[in-house]
Amino acid sequence: MHTYNTYIHTYIHTYIHTYIHTYIHTYIHTYIHTYIHTYIQTYIHTYIHTYIHTYKHTYIHTYMHAYMHTCIHAYMHTCIHKHIHTYIHTYIHTYIHTYIHTYIHTYIHTYKHTYIHTYIHTYIHTYIHTYIHTYIHTYIHTYIHTYIHTYIHTYIHTYKHTTYIQTYIHIYIHTSIYTHMHALQTY
Repeated sequence: MHTYNTYIHTYIHTYIHTYIHTYIHTYIHTYIHTYIHTYIQTYIHTYIHTYIHTYKHTYIHTYMHAYMHTCIHAYMHTCIHKHIHTYIHTYIHTYIHTYIHTYIHTYIHTYKHTYIHTYIHTYIHTYIHTYIHTYIHTYIHTYIHTYIHTYIHTYIHTYKHTTYIQTYIHIYIHTSIYTHMHALQTY
């Protein structure tokens, strides 16, 4: 049994150590590493890198940029222009025009005309007219007429004619003529 054990130990150890260490290890180090370092690195470095740098960058810079520049520009020009022409023009023509035409026009025609025709006309016709006809005419006819007729007329007719004219003028004329005549007669 001991021999068997030694055999297994020697054979297994030698075989496994030699085979695994030499062949597998060499295989792993040589083939796998070579594969990994050569193929994968070459693949990753050459193909993927070249693909990413050449194709992707070319794609991004040429196609995407051209696409972005052309398509987005076209979008901006078409959509924004349409937006400006449609929305703003619609806004200006519909809202502002409607506002100006409907509101301002209606405001001016309805409110202002109503104001002018109702308030001013009513004011002028009722207040001013009434004021002029009632107050001023009453004032002119009552006060001025009464003043002229009563005071001035009475003053002129009563005081002036009676008292001043008849008394003063008569006495003056009478005295003056009498004195003058008397002086002529004595001369």
